Amino acid sequence: MQQQACHEMKAGEVLNAAHTEFPLHHAVLYGSKLECAKFSKRLSCAIKHLPIRVSFSYNYDTLEAIEAGVRKDPTLFLDGVLFLEGLVQAEAITEAFKQLLQTTQE
Repeated sequence: MQQQACHEMKAGEVLNAAHTEFPLHHAVLYGSKLECAKFSKRLSCAIKHLPIRVSFSYNYDTLEAIEAGVRKDPTLFLDGVLFLEGLVQAEAITEAFKQLLQTTQE
């Protein structure tokens, strides 16, 4: 059975996992469980059509988030680098990942 495209991502899940030809990136979402759930669902909708795979993990620990430099709830780190802050719109997520793909292809 095919997974619903727009859904809350589970820890360890890989978006677009079947497309092994796509580059794989690791995302860590910092923040509250509720805000991270909203963001992960929005992210899965926003980038499911892009040629990219993203594995997910979550960190709900406030002290670890502060130590990592997190200032907004939620915050997405991609491959260890601060990537997006706050509960941004799906369009902003799509654009950020399109820019990432452009810079990695150059």
